[in-house]
Amino acid sequence: MTEQHKSLLEMQREVDRYISQFKEGYFSPLSMLARLAEEVGELAREVNHVYGEKPKKPTEEENSIENELGDLLFILICFANSQGIDLTKAHDRVMHKFATRDADRWTRVDSD
Repeated sequence: MTEQHKSLLEMQREVDRYISQFKEGYFSPLSMLARLAEEVGELAREVNHVYGEKPKKPTEEENSIENELGDLLFILICFANSQGIDLTKAHDRVMHKFATRDADRWTRVDSD
């Protein structure tokens, strides 16, 4: 089976189809911001377990950085959808900003 890659637009539509099944719909902006902060905290905890000085306790559930990034992406997409934001356009704008504003900010890898 070949691996399929979804575009951001496809992911946004998939999340919207999922959320649209429920009367409650998207959470409020403040609730989603709190959820984003919660997921960032869970990601930080996993990174600390893997790369930091804080090993997991034997009673702690196995998790992964990949799972936490997936959770974070889901909530981020929910937030964008609830605000009518096209994440592809947002990504394009930020990449343009970095390509212009920060064009000479970092040391480039030699292309020889």
